[in-house]
Amino acid sequence: MRKSGVAEKYVRVVQDMYERSRTVVRCAVGQTEEFKVEVGLHQGSALSPFLFAIVMDQLSEEVRQESPWTMMFADDIVICSESREQVEENLERWRFALERRGMKVSCSKTEYMCVNEREGSGTVRLQGEEVKKVQEFKYLGSTVRSNGEYGKEVKKRVQAGWNGWRKVSGVLCDRKISARIKGKVYRTVVRPAMLYGLETVSLRKR
Repeated sequence: MRKSGVAEKYVRVVQDMYERSRTVVRCAVGQTEEFKVEVGLHQGSALSPFLFAIVMDQLSEEVRQESPWTMMFADDIVICSESREQVEENLERWRFALERRGMKVSCSKTEYMCVNEREGSGTVRLQGEEVKKVQEFKYLGSTVRSNGEYGKEVKKRVQAGWNGWRKVSGVLCDRKISARIKGKVYRTVVRPAMLYGLETVSLRKR
């Protein structure tokens, strides 16, 4: 928070909230004994996403490199590298930076995808553990494939558009509702669902 320019008085308030915190777990059969909270953020607190964003912002500044780039959304991170060795090196840098702040990279949730046939053999390892290789992965609702094929993604977007249309068909097909209102509903519900993530897809005759 200090590195981000947050006033010292607010830093101390947040410290007071988290230092020597204790809690209990309540369930159907009763309540546990009180125990100390040593890691994590307060669940449900409006402040927690802000604190997490500050930590990730500072962390990304430390490990950020020139392109190939790193894409981040909350705790989902995509590392783009030019070689298998560079992937392992970048993974190790992220692992070290995260562990310094009490977080860790989950190897079971980490996957890698190769888009170069010459790099098709071999494995990627994280702390000696082999990382799962995939032919496609989903990021922010869009599916990226190793062969560059995007036909299935386009079909999925078309289906999403039709699903959006069905949700508001009562409005769009009502002759009593003006074209202006119908246009607003279409631009709000149908079109975003249909075009999401397709900004960089090249057009074909089909």
